[in-house]
Amino acid sequence: MRRQWRHLAFSGDEWLVLRLMLCSHAHRSIAMKQTNPHRNSLPPSHLPPGMGSTSTSTSDLPRPFLHTWVQSLKSRRKEQLDYFPSYHVSDPECLVATCQPQSITVGSGAYIYKHTILPALLAARHEIILVTCFWAPSESLQAIQDALAGLVDRRRAAIEAPNNDPDSIPPLRIRIRFSSRSFFQKLFHTWSPAGHVYPPSAWPGLGLPADEVLRAARIELSVKTLFFLPFSVMHPKFVVIDRQRAWMPSCNVSWETWFEGCLEFTGPAVGKLLRFYGHVWEWGNYEDWLKESTVWDNRVAAQVPPKSNNAVGVVGPIPNGSNPACRTLALNMPPTPAIILPSSHHRNPGFRFIPFLRRTCPPATPLNMALLTLFATARKQIDILTPNLTSRAVVDALLSALARGVHVRIRTSRNMMLLEQLATAFTTTERTLQSLIQRYTAAVAHWEEAARRASDIEAQDQDPRPGRLEVYYYRPDAAAQAAGEKEEEPVVSHLKMTLVDKEFLVLGSGNMDRASWHTSQELGILLYVPRFEHDVWAEVLETRMEVRFVGGPDQEM
Repeated sequence: MRRQWRHLAFSGDEWLVLRLMLCSHAHRSIAMKQTNPHRNSLPPSHLPPGMGSTSTSTSDLPRPFLHTWVQSLKSRRKEQLDYFPSYHVSDPECLVATCQPQSITVGSGAYIYKHTILPALLAARHEIILVTCFWAPSESLQAIQDALAGLVDRRRAAIEAPNNDPDSIPPLRIRIRFSSRSFFQKLFHTWSPAGHVYPPSAWPGLGLPADEVLRAARIELSVKTLFFLPFSVMHPKFVVIDRQRAWMPSCNVSWETWFEGCLEFTGPAVGKLLRFYGHVWEWGNYEDWLKESTVWDNRVAAQVPPKSNNAVGVVGPIPNGSNPACRTLALNMPPTPAIILPSSHHRNPGFRFIPFLRRTCPPATPLNMALLTLFATARKQIDILTPNLTSRAVVDALLSALARGVHVRIRTSRNMMLLEQLATAFTTTERTLQSLIQRYTAAVAHWEEAARRASDIEAQDQDPRPGRLEVYYYRPDAAAQAAGEKEEEPVVSHLKMTLVDKEFLVLGSGNMDRASWHTSQELGILLYVPRFEHDVWAEVLETRMEVRFVGGPDQEM
């Protein structure tokens, strides 16, 4: 019962948001005013494969979308020059690549780490990069501790094996990066984009092995945090192993039992993800980081754990005792056009302490502009899964799509992170949805009235029939709770997904709230997947949704 109430109570991070509202407006003038080193990035010829110029023909992406997206960014280039990072500003198409989707997993954060990400960690030979937003004592952190302990034991056994040259075991570099740990950690965090590097003496306090234990296994660990007052967390979440395999989960390393999702992929898009990582988390050390391993041992490929034996479209086995909300879908898809979509950190140009003076136009980041372009070019349907919805730009774009006849479905959570919503948007998801529904029903009524009065000739020139609007709130599955799975049943949905016309799929860290669109650094990945049918979350959510609103024009009109 206690775990269920925790998501309704104000978390430490939410209290932080409220207290930081009292911070000086000058806090937003961070060290990013210094010369941005990313304006003079290495030329593509010095970058590892996949990290430089476009890795796929841009003709693989529909031209109307790609052209509109690129032009929307170039037309606002000047405001992006001090973004963090800004390597993509001069050439947005450098974010385009292909990827090979390997699996989609849904369930709790602990399930995703234990059954999808950490098994691959045990086979890493050269490098592990783990980036998350929140880092807290939890089942997920315990699973990471156990995996690192297993990795140490496995490498020690190989190093100490008879007749084995210890030098034949290559060093393993592990980089752990996060933004939020506690109230005081954020309150007194450095404003420098170089971040705060934790010394080895602090690692055990973070739930990580001691330095001497790791070095005995030839493991080199570094731990760093980034945070900018008052609200700017680094919200992206991803894991990269040996610069070949990547995972982009929606979950943090934290205690919440929330419904989450995770995409695993390989291919050139991994290089694009690494370039983003380098420009953010290796700030000031980017060139040295690149030189560490521009050429990787060919034997790495042989060490990659085998893929799931599941056929495409078949849900993987669920471990005994786990909740049916947790499942993995193995994929066997061809190379897929993709875009790595940063929503770079920036001094929020629209922030005002007085809500009605706030700017509604969101910053021109690749992620923001991609979503707005998708909404503006959608032809049939828009399907959104988001923890919160408080962005006015999103609401306006969805109403425009509905007016064109596009069907819109929104699935979100009720009463999730309420204080954060109020502090960053001065509104809540429920109030935003209420406004959306009122504006939509008024537009439908106006259209129906015009249709009744129009003659046959006038009807030919009438605006198109508005699309259908469906809004749902997540609720825990009653049957799962009755079966004694209350502790494992997700209490809210934290999955971030946008699917447009069953062709464009966007996953990642970004919510449809004002914090993600105006304040936090985010990261998404767009996949062009015509006739997409691998929405493994659909069946899970079928029994976990309650209707907030379903409506549209009178079918007899």
